[in-house]
Amino acid sequence: MIRINLLPHREEKRKARQKQFAILAGIAAAVSVSIAALLWFAFDHQIDNQKGRNKYLTDEIAKLEKKIEEIRKIREDTASFLAKKQVVESLQSNRSESVHLLDQLLRQLPEGLYLKSIKQTGTKVNVTGYAQSNARVAALMRNIEASPYIESPSLIEIKATTVNTARANEFNLDFSIKRAKADDANAGPKKASTAQAEAKK
Repeated sequence: MIRINLLPHREEKRKARQKQFAILAGIAAAVSVSIAALLWFAFDHQIDNQKGRNKYLTDEIAKLEKKIEEIRKIREDTASFLAKKQVVESLQSNRSESVHLLDQLLRQLPEGLYLKSIKQTGTKVNVTGYAQSNARVAALMRNIEASPYIESPSLIEIKATTVNTARANEFNLDFSIKRAKADDANAGPKKASTAQAEAKK
């Protein structure tokens, strides 16, 4: 009977399988490390890109905030300019008002009555003065009502007093200025002259 020893052959196969397993394990480890490195680089690249985007957005937001601040300042300056312009226009439109007011008061002031003070607040005017009698004050109020420039006289107070040893009546009176009607009256002659010019043509 022939006997064959197979132990060395089996040992060689086992060593070959172990060697093959070690090689495969090394390859798998290398592949895993490579994949992990690629993923890390990919994520790091994405993080860097996101940081770049965030910085770009932050810079743009800062620029927009600066522009918004400039726009707000321009609006404030514009509002201030318009307010000043309105004041100037108001002064220009009413610059002859004091002249008209004094002219009308002189026209409507009856004899035996003279004024001590005149105070204007907007369209409201307050006058104080002295009159020889109550009838003179009543005449002044009627003249104001009939005036095309001033209106709504309101007697606040009238009392007897002495001026330079003479008896007189001290009065305090309010009335209003007809601004709109005064403007119409000023525009009237211009319209009339225009109509005459057209008629001549």
